[in-house]
Amino acid sequence: MTKTALLIIDLQNDYFPGGRYTLDGTEAAAAKAGELLALAREEGANVVHVRHEMTGEDAPFFARGTQGAEIHPSLAPLEGEAVVVKEAVNAFLNTDLDALLRGRGITSLVIVGAMSHMCVDAASRAALDLGYEVTLAHDATATLPLAFGGTDVPAPAVQAAMMAALEFAGAKVVPAAEAAAALRG
Repeated sequence: MTKTALLIIDLQNDYFPGGRYTLDGTEAAAAKAGELLALAREEGANVVHVRHEMTGEDAPFFARGTQGAEIHPSLAPLEGEAVVVKEAVNAFLNTDLDALLRGRGITSLVIVGAMSHMCVDAASRAALDLGYEVTLAHDATATLPLAFGGTDVPAPAVQAAMMAALEFAGAKVVPAAEAAAALRG
């Protein structure tokens, strides 16, 4: 039997307007993630929040101990909801995330969060490598524009490329409204 958890990755204050590293579409992604969070809570599904913290005075964002590193209030964990703190891009690397999920009998994940091209990508690929079924709610993720080799890549193109690559890798990439089905009873 499949048992599913909602995995919320790095929807922290620094990624929102006014933060140290604002992403394109963070507020819209957080709203969709919030809908899934409300559903998961209503259904009694497991919820795991992942928070990235960076150490050192030169941390560009998510500096440990700052307001920017805190999970955004719209998605704040409730008592009893797991919070995994990571110091790397991959939420499974050097954390107890896999043990926590396996200990709860989780075999399937609905993943939301940020940044699509970094931490969401790394966690999704690691989850697939570890044998989890991965459903990625693409409209509940956010990224930003990038550049490579003199080519500017707008955020929507970064998002599309990442979602296409993760779907190719084996994730089920769907809108949050469809991902909700995995959290229901």
